[in-house]
Amino acid sequence: MSSLLIGYFLLLSTINLHTQPAFSLFNAVIVGAGIFYAIKFRKQNLDSTFNYSIGFSTGILSGFISTIIFTAFMLLYVTEINSNFIHALLTSWDNHINVNVGSFIFVVALMGFSTTVVLSLTVMQYFKKPLLYRNTLIHE
Repeated sequence: MSSLLIGYFLLLSTINLHTQPAFSLFNAVIVGAGIFYAIKFRKQNLDSTFNYSIGFSTGILSGFISTIIFTAFMLLYVTEINSNFIHALLTSWDNHINVNVGSFIFVVALMGFSTTVVLSLTVMQYFKKPLLYRNTLIHE
């Protein structure tokens, strides 16, 4: 996931679209697909012992690791590769905002962690085991 996120960001930067926040919405698609395949792989390996908590923790762990790697890349990018990136990103909103590197990295990490939690909960709806209870099909 982190490789795809970094690759997507670098692709956007080559065509000078990396300062447009709307393109970051595709990050959720990348993370969602990564979490889906991580949970699917874990379910195939565990088969009968797979449950909701195992699937959810798999999604959280894979997403958090990916977020940490991507956040480290963004720290490297804004400090060593393109130190003008934060200013260029914020000029689309307001020139008078002064955001330091620490605040920017905190927001990147926070967005990644929150996206991971929401997508893990969402993807696990697909992997829930149906139960038969009083002649009615329900999910656990």
